Amino acid sequence: MKTILVTGGAGFIGSHLCEFLLAKGYGVIAMDNLVTGDLSNIEHLRDSKDFRFIHHDVSNHIVVNGDIDFILHFASPASPVDYQKIPIQTLKAGSLGTHNALGLALSKKSKFLLASTSEVYGDPLVNPQPESYWGNVNPIGVRGCYDEAKRFSEALTMAYHRVHKLDTKIARIFNTYGPRMRKDDGRVVPNFIGQALANKPITVYGKGKQTRSFCYISDLIEGLYRLIISDLNEPVNLGNPDEHTMLEFAEMIKKLSNSRSKIAFKPLPVDDPHVRCPDIKKAKKELKWQPKVELSAGIKDTVEWFRKSQF
Repeated sequence: MKTILVTGGAGFIGSHLCEFLLAKGYGVIAMDNLVTGDLSNIEHLRDSKDFRFIHHDVSNHIVVNGDIDFILHFASPASPVDYQKIPIQTLKAGSLGTHNALGLALSKKSKFLLASTSEVYGDPLVNPQPESYWGNVNPIGVRGCYDEAKRFSEALTMAYHRVHKLDTKIARIFNTYGPRMRKDDGRVVPNFIGQALANKPITVYGKGKQTRSFCYISDLIEGLYRLIISDLNEPVNLGNPDEHTMLEFAEMIKKLSNSRSKIAFKPLPVDDPHVRCPDIKKAKKELKWQPKVELSAGIKDTVEWFRKSQF
């Protein structure tokens, strides 16, 4: 049995990845300091003999006994609310945490996958964003702690690949949604759903003309797995190219949750990207992957999960 270490394994994406990999027959170790992760996300996995949890901050030296075949580095705050609240810890997760995880991969002769982000493109001047685009990032802005942490993580990962010949992969993950997102996450999906289910005003920033594209969690996990087992080493975009304005998205959630909410407009936050849409030609060609879950179907499932679990 091959063993996989998932840092950030108690988080939203990390927990779904642990669940998927266990079902595929891997031994799985989840590591998390629980700053933004939650043990409830992996509680249903802890009875499995092939699963174990390690409470640890990856910014500190990592020690794991035994062989590890793959290290999947997902440890980082990932929402603007979180990383603007704890910017130093976010930068440490991306720098020290990535360095420690890569060092462990080197010592264990493991394959390594970095969970990067569409935020490396900043407020893009190109839409949709291909992997070849270098981005438009404000390094000293309020979002810079996350954007630059991930950009440094990518640079460090490629350095380990080039210098140490480590087999590394980089997934640039675009907006992903689904069950197990936190109600107070601060990202648009839990914000809109929480407001809609409470029949409170749905907060749309600016005029709601900025765009996002949303990928359902099961589609993302499948893309990640195909990347893990691939021969690719350069960054790959993983996301859904179906682009919507924030106003359209708010109206959709209002309708699908049968909400009486009204739309409330507020000033646009600093450095908030005006467009965000992945070019997934590389994933289609190299991984034979593209999203399958339509937005309305995924939102229905997510709304029901929030209705049952959070309210």
